[in-house]
Amino acid sequence: MTQPAELIITNARALTLDPTQPRAAAVAVSSGRIMFVGSADDAESLRGPRTRLIDAAGRTLMPGIIDSHFHLRMGALKLDDIRLDGVASYAALTLVVREYAAAQPQKSWLVGYGLGYTLLPDNATLTRQHLDAMIANRPLIVLAFDFHTAWANTKALQLANILHGGSCEPSNEIVIADDGTASGELREPGAFNRVLALMPKPSEAQSRMLLHQGLAQAARYGITSIHNMDGNMEQMARYAELEERDELTLRISVPYSVAPETLPEQMAAAVAMRAAQTDLVRSRGVKFFMDGVIESCTALMLHDYADNPGNCGAAIFSAEQFTRLATEADRLGLQIAVHAIGDGAVRRTLDGFAHAQRVNGQRDSRHRIEHIEVLHPDDLPRFNALGVIASMQPLHAAISTPGQLWAQRVGPELWGRSFPWQSLRESGAHLVFGSDWPVVTQNPFLGMHAALSRQPWAAGQPRQAQTLETTLVAYTRAAAYAEFQEGVKGQLRAGMFADLALLAGDLEATPIEALKDMTVALTVCGGRIVYEGD
Repeated sequence: MTQPAELIITNARALTLDPTQPRAAAVAVSSGRIMFVGSADDAESLRGPRTRLIDAAGRTLMPGIIDSHFHLRMGALKLDDIRLDGVASYAALTLVVREYAAAQPQKSWLVGYGLGYTLLPDNATLTRQHLDAMIANRPLIVLAFDFHTAWANTKALQLANILHGGSCEPSNEIVIADDGTASGELREPGAFNRVLALMPKPSEAQSRMLLHQGLAQAARYGITSIHNMDGNMEQMARYAELEERDELTLRISVPYSVAPETLPEQMAAAVAMRAAQTDLVRSRGVKFFMDGVIESCTALMLHDYADNPGNCGAAIFSAEQFTRLATEADRLGLQIAVHAIGDGAVRRTLDGFAHAQRVNGQRDSRHRIEHIEVLHPDDLPRFNALGVIASMQPLHAAISTPGQLWAQRVGPELWGRSFPWQSLRESGAHLVFGSDWPVVTQNPFLGMHAALSRQPWAAGQPRQAQTLETTLVAYTRAAAYAEFQEGVKGQLRAGMFADLALLAGDLEATPIEALKDMTVALTVCGGRIVYEGD
């Protein structure tokens, strides 16, 4: 006799993302797995005296959302700092900084995150003098939303001993003003980490509290899995400890972060992380940063920036260095994920993957390129040919439209090659979506809205907008494939993990503009309810 279900969600409009059974009315759960997907009447036969029955009342039930590009610890630890999302003027920034400083007199350092690049007229950049006018007696540093540029006041630059400049590795810069002192603008982590390194570290208790806040946000958005895009054994152990305490409310994949100074033999650390996997905390790969970002001209382009002749950006790894490290990682059976934004960085990454395949032989490697904000047409078919996954973030395109600094940097000639979601899909590439939190919000419904509502930026350009179905696939089934987990999650199918999201409305009946306001009524991870709305 079949054991009764522990949980049944019935009367749903279930979008299963299972091609063999696209729709259903009920899902039953037992022992952390889906035991049944089908009609409400048949599900009723699985009901026992202790079964929790939830009437979906015609709302959408779907697989738990898988965010394919996430920074959990980095995002969580910033939840207690100055939030600058939506700050669109110097006056607004001044007000937010001063109010925070007044409310937090005990903080010796002030740091803000989420600032846009077009705060001042004519795309002028912030200076230390701008920040000194807000607050001068405490060190202050504010970071751009993409975490590739920061601006510091004079006090912070003095304490970091870089008021008069300093050397940085390639693609990192302490910008010098006409008077020979640091302007306050710091490009890339090699520059601004010299300031951030001086900040007091949060206590262990505070770190855990902030992690719980970040996890709670994810659960509230129906997110049941994340592909973390930074990591090491210490981070992995921290998440495993949360799992042991029964405090980890999603599944997380943690890579080993590779830096330019990493030696091939140090890839053994990634192998050790793979051996240390738990039920919820997985690791099977490495993460590289090939370049920076368009806004600060640190993304590697094949041609000069439209508004900065003579500058095509720079790579963090030389071609030879990346190829050597990638080939070793591939030899060890590791999956490789590479941040590559400019078309030059994407090409260099694809070249390295191709070399690794020639040397080590072809296998189901599922290497990934993250972001791909500009792509040369010659490189479009190489994704499918090499089996490379395109991991992209819909909201990045939404904040890079004409009128923004991003579009000015690349110039109209390259707009048609920018954020080429549909072009990659039609070429046969596997396309997955994520947020890149905390660069943008975790909210997947804002990402879905961006994917569905996107319009060409100029006449004659290809349409890159997605359908609801392809968007959901990119957040579920395809995302599971991207982490070699397509056999256990990403679909509502009997035998798979009971990772579910019950939305607060009918997704298919929701107009595109109203998608931004969609919320989640219930989130289930491994059969456990991790969020339940009012």
